[in-house]
Amino acid sequence: MSIFLSGSLAYDYIMDFPDTFQRHILPDQLHILSVCFGVQKLERGWGGTAGNIAYAMSLLGAHPIVASALGTDGDSYLARLKTLGVDTDHIVQDKTLMTASAHIITDKANNQITAFFPGPLVRTNEIDITALASAPTLALVCPNPKEVMQGHVMQAKVKGSKVVFDVGQQITAFDPDALRECVTASTCIIGNDYEMKLLTEYTGWSEQEVADKVEVVITTLGEKGSMVRTKEETIHVESCPVKACVDPTGAGDAYRAGFFVGYERGEALKTCAQMGSVVAAYAVEMYGTQTYTFTKEAFEKRYQETYHVSLSSS
Repeated sequence: MSIFLSGSLAYDYIMDFPDTFQRHILPDQLHILSVCFGVQKLERGWGGTAGNIAYAMSLLGAHPIVASALGTDGDSYLARLKTLGVDTDHIVQDKTLMTASAHIITDKANNQITAFFPGPLVRTNEIDITALASAPTLALVCPNPKEVMQGHVMQAKVKGSKVVFDVGQQITAFDPDALRECVTASTCIIGNDYEMKLLTEYTGWSEQEVADKVEVVITTLGEKGSMVRTKEETIHVESCPVKACVDPTGAGDAYRAGFFVGYERGEALKTCAQMGSVVAAYAVEMYGTQTYTFTKEAFEKRYQETYHVSLSSS
């Protein structure tokens, strides 16, 4: 298994707001919006799409190649990734900018407002997948500056890798032609239900037309599970029950780790989605994006208890 993971590395500043945003925002006064949210809790943690996915993959026994960038304060994050067994040879370290950071406020209804500082992430563009000694079997291209994402999708396709285009909140940064080009160059598309609706709006293609241009389309649906669509079938997988939803931040990244480790192992698509759901359940039960943990035995037991089938025989 060889997974190339292009995405962000960032420090997360996660805050809890003990009310709902809705009560503090007047819809008819958005043109003069001025709000302040008093938060109850603040924690700094490891984050970024590449970091979160790589962490979960390491728990599942995979060792992805991470392509990203860190800043002047990034030494501790680099050391952490190495400890996890992640290949860090393609992480650029910038000597002038601080590492990217995400400031995330979550209200009691699990709505979120995020401010993101990209720092040196555009330098991830310096990493050329075509220059790798051997082609990764799978390349996950996750939210990052548009030019980084577009470049890595095309390079991975040239290299002969299966490409996962995970455009996420960067959809609006793409013009329609570039977005359509990345979709047609990909093997898999993944996003939540809102992002998928936005993708169809920007490309001008229906969800079925998107599915016809790739092998697999995965739509995550939060507590309602996920949907996997191919040209031949649509599979709906229920979410894994959680003990308590403590913090939804990073659940999507956890799902991606589970799904694509299964995918690279040759599991059935339904099994991949179930694996993703189990990892996501672990993630939301803890505060922060890389604070949960599990053993292989605990993961397989939870999978079996949830879906009533052994992972090895499903």
